[in-house]
Formats: sequence, structure tokens, C-alpha cells
Amino acid sequence: MKKLNAKELGIGALAGLTAALLVYGATLQPLLFILFGALSALPILIVGLGWGNVAVIVAVVAAGIVGTISQSAYFGLFVILLALIPAWLSHLANLARPASELGGPDHLMAWYPLSDIMLHLCGLAAVVIVIVGAIMGYSADLVGQVIDLYVKVMNQQQPALQLDQAAIAKTKLLMLYAIPIAWGMIWVMMMLAAYYVATRIVTASKHNLRPREDIPSSLRMNRNAIFVFLGAIVVIFFGGIPALIAAAVLGAFGAGFIVSGFASLHYRTRGKDWRIPVLVLCYLTSFLLTLPLFIILVLGLYDTRKAISLTPNKNAETSKPTDTKI
Repeated sequence: MKKLNAKELGIGALAGLTAALLVYGATLQPLLFILFGALSALPILIVGLGWGNVAVIVAVVAAGIVGTISQSAYFGLFVILLALIPAWLSHLANLARPASELGGPDHLMAWYPLSDIMLHLCGLAAVVIVIVGAIMGYSADLVGQVIDLYVKVMNQQQPALQLDQAAIAKTKLLMLYAIPIAWGMIWVMMMLAAYYVATRIVTASKHNLRPREDIPSSLRMNRNAIFVFLGAIVVIFFGGIPALIAAAVLGAFGAGFIVSGFASLHYRTRGKDWRIPVLVLCYLTSFLLTLPLFIILVLGLYDTRKAISLTPNKNAETSKPTDTKI
């Protein structure tokens, strides 16, 4: 373990304070909870990726203390739970061992695969959505009340418009499962965006412990994630609380495969003259239409693998990491 020093402790404490304030902002604006929750991960990730485990532990503890003092012990515990997710991801990202242990060259180091980090990210995102839903009291009754209120407002604004009760009931059922799916997808994408921004920041500041990777070639989902994804699809048909949990899992892992599909698309189109227009078309149509997004999802499901980043040992001065498929 590295020696403690005042600068490291101060940076960790400042990151914890920032994360706690962002989580507090998320509780004040429930509609922006996912955005502020993901932003609260950014300072923790920066500290973890740039200064290691000691600084990130200080950040998590500081976030919990600030949350407890400013609000309550319950809120402080909630802040710690949220901060532990980026702290764990940064810990995984900093794991490395000699490549010779995996059958590689003696002079290289092998870093923890980004595909496995994605597996942890999707799983933790699903857990967060389930916990937040339980705290909010998310249920069919809550969704029904929100939709009934919306229908009431619509009837007041347009009295001539009579909404069919059967259609309203179907909408309630659809939204009951669509909301946790959407939450899971958004949370994963926001957390991944925070991880990417954090890696860019620590790389630019020359504090990165893990060498910067080539995302299009290394960002894939772990093969085991397919079984979790398919299992969630099956469970969602059983209804009840298990189906709501499965919906959060489905959204989180679905987002992971979609992001992986886009990364694979970037990698496969490299060096092609038509690359830019195809990528722009894919992004635009995926936001507007379901079929292109489904195709990207299938591509992500198809291209699952581990890409281990190999870099020279600490004392070697060279080069950019290479990615090895396993």
C-alpha cells in the first residue's frame, strides 16, 4: 500500500464532498436523480483511477460523513452505497498482473479486462435501480396513480377527448416495466460516460494508473452476461416483484450490449471511406427507430469477448497498450 500523504488525503476528501453534494442535489430533483447520481460518480472515479485505493477509500468515507452531518445517518449510508460503485469500478480498472501468468510475454503487464468491468457495471447498475425503486415504493399502484393524474389533466385540457379505459390499463402495465428498463439503460450509459470522462481527465493530467485503451477494440460484454440477459427476459414474464427486478436487469445489461454493439461497429468500419456517414446514420436512426437499435443490440450479443490490455512493465517507457482477445 502507498504511503499516506496530505495531498492524497485532501484530494480524496474533496472528491467525497463533491460526490455527497451531487447526491444531495439528486434527492432535491427526483426527475434528475439518474443524471446527478451518475455525476456524483465522476469525482470518485477520477480519484480512484488517478490516485488509487487509499484516496478513493478516503473519498467514500468523506462522502458518508458529509451526508450524515448535512442530513442524517440514513442519507449518509445511501451516499456511501452510491460512492462504492465507482470506487469498486476504479479498483477493478487498476488491477494488473504479469502477462506471463496468462501465457503472455514476460515484459508486459495484463490489465483487468474492460469486458469484465462492464459486467460489474451492469450488475451494480441493476442493484442501484432496485434499491432506489424499493426506497421510492415503486409499484403498480404508484405507476397507476401517476398515469391517472396524467389522464385527469388531459381530460381537463381537452374535455372532448375520451380515453379508452382498456388502453389506459394497458399503458399502466407497459409503463410499470418500461420505467425500470429505461432507468437501467440510462444509468449504465451515464456511468459508462462518467468512467470515460474520468479516464480522459486522469490521462490528460498524467495521473492515470491504467494506460488509456482503444475503446472500439476493447469495449465488449463478457460472454456470461448473455445468460443474465436471457434469464431476465424469461423472468419478466412471471410478473410481480421478480419481474420488476428482471426489468431493471434487462435494461442495465441491454444497455451494456447496445454500447458494445456500437463499439464493435466503430471497430469494424475503421479505414472505410463510408465510415462517417454510416456511423451518423446508425446513431440518428437508433434514437428514432426501434429496429436499428435492435440490430445494434444483436451485434453486441454476437461480438462478446475479452480484450486484455497489455502494456510494458512500469519501468519501460514505450508505447500504447495492445489488446489481446481471449
